[in-house]
Amino acid sequence: MGNNILEVKNLKKYFKTKKGMLHAVDDVSFTLERCKTLGIVGESGCGKTTTGRAILRLIEPTAGKVIFDGQNILKLSKSDMRKKRKDMQIIFQDPYSSLDPRKSINQIIREPVVLNKLINDKNEINKRILELMDMVGLAERLVNSYPHELDGGRRQRVGIGRALALNPKFVVCDEPVSALDVSIQAQIINLLMDLQEEFDLTYLFISHDLSVVEHISDTIGVMYLGSLVETGDKVQVFKDPLHPYTQALFSAIPVPDPGHKMNRIILEGSIPSPANPPSGCKFHTRCRYVFDRCKVEDPAPKDMGNGHVVCCHLYDK
Repeated sequence: MGNNILEVKNLKKYFKTKKGMLHAVDDVSFTLERCKTLGIVGESGCGKTTTGRAILRLIEPTAGKVIFDGQNILKLSKSDMRKKRKDMQIIFQDPYSSLDPRKSINQIIREPVVLNKLINDKNEINKRILELMDMVGLAERLVNSYPHELDGGRRQRVGIGRALALNPKFVVCDEPVSALDVSIQAQIINLLMDLQEEFDLTYLFISHDLSVVEHISDTIGVMYLGSLVETGDKVQVFKDPLHPYTQALFSAIPVPDPGHKMNRIILEGSIPSPANPPSGCKFHTRCRYVFDRCKVEDPAPKDMGNGHVVCCHLYDK
């Protein structure tokens, strides 16, 4: 496994619905290097969040393997998984709905420490809470405040403090800044990057905001309708997007120059339902390069060099 902390193989998560089986995550595979960040991008409803939660077993995957630190965690019993959770944490999208409104900041950060019997001495626990608050940039005077008394940025800092309370190795950041003002977003992103450096954290960073992902990630995975269509090094993918869907996504990134002419690629049609995905390549119903083979045959991943992988028939030699 080398330096990879996480290896996801053929991960699937299907939900039963009245319209049939909904393919939320459909055969997703990737590896994540220790102390690095993989950014997963894609339109709303493409399965990004479900992927993150299935990896942590917050929802049970339908099939596949999740090898974390050399161990397939999908095979672990509930009690073993509970122990493993110390190493794997999540920062949720909406800090308000993910924090218990009846608990103070002190109680919210204290809870994981006490439940996991990390520290038993009361004074040491109090010291640890203030340490964590300081680490995420929360003033000591807020220790007995409640979530509704804080702004969005501070609430998200509480969420980050709670996630780091158990000294995890791996954190799923599920759109952690999408509910925040732009000025606050930058502060939280910089905080996450500082913490990563300080504590050797590995992130799976889920977002639909490409400029945020470009700033924080080392590698990028582009997701469409439950499948990864392109993965690779951040610089390479942004410089030379290969998949027609990635090209369309990236063409919509705003440029801070009023004189710049945007060459936007407008996608025709709407996203098909994951309960009834198209045959062949899932993107063929919206692709400007579609040809007959795309409609019947699902493209296999192709390595285009330096680990830049794309699933598209255009690149068949």
